[in-house]
Amino acid sequence: MVAIQLFNEIGSIFRNTPTFALVLETLLVITVIWLLLHRRGGGRRRQLTKEEEDRIIADYEPEPLVADTDPEHPLLRTRIVQSKVGKHIRVDGHDCLNLGSHNYLGFLEDQEILEEACKSLRKYGVGSCGPRGFYGTMDVHLDLEDRIAKFMGLEEAIVYSYGFSTVASAIPAYAKRGDIIFVDEAVNFAIQKGLDASRSTIVFFKHNDVEDLERLLIEMEKRDQKNPKKALKTRRFLVAEGIYMNTGEICPLPELVALRQKYKLRLFLDESISFGTMGQGGRGVTEHFNVDRDEIDLISAGMEGSMATIGGFCVGSHFIAEHQRLSGLGYIFSASLPPMLTQAAISALDRFEREPKIFGQLQSKAKSLHQKFSRFTKLTLRGNELSPVKHLYLAQAADNFDKELKLLTEVADKCIARGVAIVQAAYLQNRERQPVRPSIRIAVNRLLEDADIATAFEVIESVSNAVL
Repeated sequence: MVAIQLFNEIGSIFRNTPTFALVLETLLVITVIWLLLHRRGGGRRRQLTKEEEDRIIADYEPEPLVADTDPEHPLLRTRIVQSKVGKHIRVDGHDCLNLGSHNYLGFLEDQEILEEACKSLRKYGVGSCGPRGFYGTMDVHLDLEDRIAKFMGLEEAIVYSYGFSTVASAIPAYAKRGDIIFVDEAVNFAIQKGLDASRSTIVFFKHNDVEDLERLLIEMEKRDQKNPKKALKTRRFLVAEGIYMNTGEICPLPELVALRQKYKLRLFLDESISFGTMGQGGRGVTEHFNVDRDEIDLISAGMEGSMATIGGFCVGSHFIAEHQRLSGLGYIFSASLPPMLTQAAISALDRFEREPKIFGQLQSKAKSLHQKFSRFTKLTLRGNELSPVKHLYLAQAADNFDKELKLLTEVADKCIARGVAIVQAAYLQNRERQPVRPSIRIAVNRLLEDADIATAFEVIESVSNAVL
């Protein structure tokens, strides 16, 4: 009786199942049986003799754990620093004026900031060694986030432990596969890694060329008209830097904001260089151009350049910050910023608010150095006159990248030997999205005197004439 009932149920299943499903299931069963039989048949292999096994082992050559490396690779050339980093620095035994460190406001040698950081070290120890969402959050982290948000006049901020991972985590926290990101072709490497992680469609426009960007946006509109359903689901982003690390030039922010409004884009702005250097109060290019910061969806910045510490932050609306606490991989999986370095950032903000004149002093020094360094005979200067980051290129281009890099390295080495510390900009050339021309990167310090700038010019001019 049970068997008859079971048979009837099976028959009912077959009658109610579509034909294509039965065919598919039959093919799957046949495939599984074939694989099982094939595996059994494949197991009957001829056993090797002992002599054959020994010969195979003797002939085996494993791949090297590390591939051959060029001994002349620039990243293998180390310069040894033998002093505290500041306006002056001792490199390879030479006392030098420092034009290579991103210490724009001179806070690395500020005694007040150092003392406050040491007090924090005695109170909290070195750090929690844990991520913020687990057991890494301390009151100083919350204080810093609150201070940054108030300083920028926005709702909320989120602090990362590493400057590079800040924008590299923020971009993929929002942009996903299927989205479109319009990006200036000169963006720094951290932004490039964020773009890779987003898996979005990346569209590069010419460096600081608003007309080229609008041309691409018009082409996008035409494609959207052909497929309006897809267009409704596609999010569009615009990514730029306040001051570009690779060129030292300021972005045309008012024009970018106008295009953002016209074409309904989400604008992300990395102010790693411009924060603490541009504007009357050091609030970056938004203050420099008098652009409402609410027009920028997300502002990010590294704290290494102007705040005498490490790490970075993103600031914007409450939603922008809170979303990253769950989706910003550099925030979720990194140990929190050490408390003493967090306190250093808070002390730097205190100085920002107490002494806003320091930003005018830095901009004045950057302008003076720009005017002086524009007179080189064998080198060409690039960058905005107010930017604390500038680049020196060979006035007469060499035959190839390696030759230019070698010549610039020689110039840098001989300048260090004569008391001026400059460095050639380091790039992972095979990883950069766009080819980057070799250069010497100059970092301006607020503490530079006119005599220091004149001395640096004379040394670089003399060395570059001799080498080139």
